[in-house]
Amino acid sequence: MLKQRELPRVLNASHATSIVVGIIIGSGIFLVPREMMAAVGSSRLVYAVWIVGGLLSLFGAMTYAEISAQHPRYGGEYAFLREAYGDLTGFLYMWTQITVAKPASLATISAGLARVLGTFAIFSSFSQTAFAHLTWGQVFAIATTWLITGLNIVGTRRSANVQLVLTWLKGLLILVIAGFCFGAAGTHGSWHNFATDFSTARGGFYGFMLALVAALWAYDGWSGVATMAGEVERPQRTMPIALVGGVVIVGGLYMLTNATIQYVLPAAIIATSDRPAAAAMSLVAGHWGAALVSIGMAVSIAATFVGSSLSGARVPFAAAHDGLFFRQLAYVHPRFHTPAAALALQAILTSLLLLAIGRFQALFSLAIFGEWLFYALTASTIFVFRRRNPTAIRPYSIWGYPILPALFIAAASVLLVFSFADQPRNSVVGSAIILLGIPVYYAFKKNSTRH
Repeated sequence: MLKQRELPRVLNASHATSIVVGIIIGSGIFLVPREMMAAVGSSRLVYAVWIVGGLLSLFGAMTYAEISAQHPRYGGEYAFLREAYGDLTGFLYMWTQITVAKPASLATISAGLARVLGTFAIFSSFSQTAFAHLTWGQVFAIATTWLITGLNIVGTRRSANVQLVLTWLKGLLILVIAGFCFGAAGTHGSWHNFATDFSTARGGFYGFMLALVAALWAYDGWSGVATMAGEVERPQRTMPIALVGGVVIVGGLYMLTNATIQYVLPAAIIATSDRPAAAAMSLVAGHWGAALVSIGMAVSIAATFVGSSLSGARVPFAAAHDGLFFRQLAYVHPRFHTPAAALALQAILTSLLLLAIGRFQALFSLAIFGEWLFYALTASTIFVFRRRNPTAIRPYSIWGYPILPALFIAAASVLLVFSFADQPRNSVVGSAIILLGIPVYYAFKKNSTRH
């Protein structure tokens, strides 16, 4: 009989893999080719950046695969950090997630969905005022947040099934877009475009690093499934398949999408176009081609929203389950067996950010510094666990240990430096928010001791 405070293992390998792919592929792949081309200036270097970024992300996924297969706990990074470095480190990760990272991320995703849909005539009212200072786009974003939260509360497997369908649909749309563009041979498409350059690109090492940062952000999100390791069937086998296989699938789709855009557009056009994928399809198939890209972006964002919302609530749930946060957040719905209270809190915080929509982009940038800091810290736990139990049986062992985990940690560290250099004020504020969690942690410890 299921204990009320536990979550059942209801996710199979397909669900877990679709969560990885679904969260990673949002609208970024349709947009970041511009930033990357403007940074490096040539098709060859763009592909080099995609490959390097994909490999570094794969090294991170392989590292997480070993850790999560051996320690399939609720909360992902929170659980790994707590087990390796103690309660305080785990709490600080949870604190960063719940105060800034996850609500700001979800607010960005839902507002992005509203903006993409707003490009269609039927949703043109999204830019108009609904009441007070709220636009209909904000109202839609908040309503969507609660709709998906309700889906997640009603059933984890139901949400995962929706995620699976949306992920397949987004993959199909990418293949359809690629088919149209590559079918334009002799009219708009040309292999010669792959040899073109953008002469005013930043270039050099700094340009390559800027493009790599964009690529790593495009690959970001693969760690989300780790928070649900406690709900995955046969996690020792499923987690490596989902993490490693998911990143490989995403890498393939990213390379295909980039090739699709470059086949139709020369480097100079890609580097100066706000939406290069839409520009390519518009050239090939007219207005309805650009509309197809917008549909693909909307589906991609929706899939990211479902997976990100589903996985995010597991972090405060796990902390509450361990007695490190409000006990009420460890509540498991007696009928649906989902972390209903944690999901509701996540939706409330996201809605509050959406009510202040003019500021959520700044809040999201605050989370970047802390996010990659904890990526590096979490990856480092593999060294702690191996040292503690050198003879332990590991369901999955990362190939190339210790070099590959070290390379991922180095990449995360480089991204931290570039994020700090690019957004020093936000990075300092983000660090201050993390440090603010220290007195909050001791306050919770003191209160729990009294009771």
